[in-house]
Amino acid sequence: MPLAEAAHAVSLPDHSSVGMHREKSRRGMMLALGAIGVVYGDLGTNPLFAMRECFKERHGVALMRENIIGAVSLAIWALILIVCIKYTVFVLRADNEGEGGALALLGKVPPKKHKGLPTRPFVLVVVLLFGSTLLLGDGVVTPAISVLSAVEGLGVAQNRVVFYTVLILATLFLVQRFGTTKVGRVFGPIMCVWFLTLAVLGAVHIVMEPDILRALHPRHAIGLLTSGQPGSFMILGAIILCVGGGEALYADLGHFGRRPITRAWYAVVFPALALMYLGQGALLLDHPEAIKNPFFEMAPWWFKYPLVLIATLATVIASQAMISGSYSLARQATNLGFLPRLTVKHTSQEETGQIYVPLVNTILMAGSLTLVISFGSSEALAGAYGLATNLTMTTTTIGFFFIMWRVWKVNVVLSALLVAAFLTIDLSFLGANLVKIADGGYVPLAVGGSAFALAMVWRWGRRTLAGTLLNRTVKVVEFLEREDVQKAIRVPGSAIFLTSSTEGMPPVLAHHFERNGALHEQIVLLSIQTLDIPFVEPKRRLVVTEIGGGFHRVVARYGYDEIPNVPALLEHCAIHGLVVDFDRITYVLGRDALRLKHQYGLLSVPRRIFHFMSRNQTSTFGYFGMPVERVIEIGMQLEL
Repeated sequence: MPLAEAAHAVSLPDHSSVGMHREKSRRGMMLALGAIGVVYGDLGTNPLFAMRECFKERHGVALMRENIIGAVSLAIWALILIVCIKYTVFVLRADNEGEGGALALLGKVPPKKHKGLPTRPFVLVVVLLFGSTLLLGDGVVTPAISVLSAVEGLGVAQNRVVFYTVLILATLFLVQRFGTTKVGRVFGPIMCVWFLTLAVLGAVHIVMEPDILRALHPRHAIGLLTSGQPGSFMILGAIILCVGGGEALYADLGHFGRRPITRAWYAVVFPALALMYLGQGALLLDHPEAIKNPFFEMAPWWFKYPLVLIATLATVIASQAMISGSYSLARQATNLGFLPRLTVKHTSQEETGQIYVPLVNTILMAGSLTLVISFGSSEALAGAYGLATNLTMTTTTIGFFFIMWRVWKVNVVLSALLVAAFLTIDLSFLGANLVKIADGGYVPLAVGGSAFALAMVWRWGRRTLAGTLLNRTVKVVEFLEREDVQKAIRVPGSAIFLTSSTEGMPPVLAHHFERNGALHEQIVLLSIQTLDIPFVEPKRRLVVTEIGGGFHRVVARYGYDEIPNVPALLEHCAIHGLVVDFDRITYVLGRDALRLKHQYGLLSVPRRIFHFMSRNQTSTFGYFGMPVERVIEIGMQLEL
């Protein structure tokens, strides 16, 4: 080939690769846009009240020039140290098959067998489970304080503010059952408008008072903390409000991915927030009296009502993201064995992640409306916000240490040094936040603490019963070689026995045979396993084994973000050679009749709580999609 032709051939573009690159870029931009709407909703609405709280009388920091610059410097460097460095550089890399969040972090640490059951370090379970349940407490406070702070921009009487806020929140919670798929598509564009508004308002005031740019140097933040003024350290209790919602970067990792979340942060969110806090500082330098509501005081008079509208939409979006996150957290906790079965409804046929959990929605709505009515203003409610976020971030830091040490195999000393640096920051904020407990911080702690206690009781009870059933399990060979089994009457049709064990014959099967003296022609022992990953590939889903004598064992693997459907998975068994006659199918389930070992005294309390939760959980057949007319439940006496 001539040189000129060769050069021309080399220069021809590969249109297919270019098209794929463009499609990949477009998809990345759409994911980043979605991240702006969902991940950063809570973090992005903090400027409504965060800076105002820094100079409240309870903190004891005077509204002076150097203090204003120091407070703004603290806000910006809190964003840099916690979000830019801790989360985007380190924590977001600790994904579990692409998923994030405290429970995903827990699943990342490999378990060890103890008495036949998979077990992880108890300290790790307690810490990360506590951090997860605190998000439920945050889910109660965030909608209340966010929407309140936006509606307060109307400048109307406080009782009318409360009324409008209650109306907005009640509507938001009541429409959850219908799903938010269509509305969710506009979250990103609306939040882009919101962040653009923050950036423009901030930039205008920075131009008017450029001296505020000194806050970019960290010496002003350090100077305020070490100034020795009354409350100079306690101001961190207000600065934590600037990073409230930062945990969402990790919790929503599975929905968008690390790169889109990171790009959205550096390209849009962080610059807008930095400009806004600098702009609020610039406003306060010239007009200290604006501290009553510095965010809305930044806007010209003609933009006040449009700004209230945009702010209200942004806070509703932030609340929606927190509500949806609470639903996902409840589903994960149920599948991982930390909560009893809850009613979960899918609100979209296109997106499996769109779910509605009625019980969680009721708890969040009751809690948020109660807070709005009882506290009455975002200023009064600020004490309840931040503490739960701070504790959640601290638990994530501790869990990250186990990932570095146990999973990534980083030297324990290096792991400890890095985590110690993060913990120093987290615990500093925590020390300043502890005073908030009396001012409302008890609210998220009470909600999260109650959920944590219930989760630990449920985990203990299920593991105790699992150990009891494991001891009652009969070996397959022993059962099949029994003379009465070999001579048993075989009834036409298929019987599906659900069992938690993948070995031996389940106690409910032996109990069923001893009472009826007959067996179905085809018996399927079905074990549904929830793995420590969010999703399981279809090719790894099923393991079908023929035991003999008409017995088959099916092990179905699911991720903690999936909800099994038993009839559907039995249909898929045909690929593996197991064909079930659905016209003659019977689902046989065990129903535990608990007998409490301790009826009275302190030891009876967790047993009674577990008994109540067990009796009131969603039915097994309802949760796994089995038709009720095909189900038989057999009671078994178990001691707890």
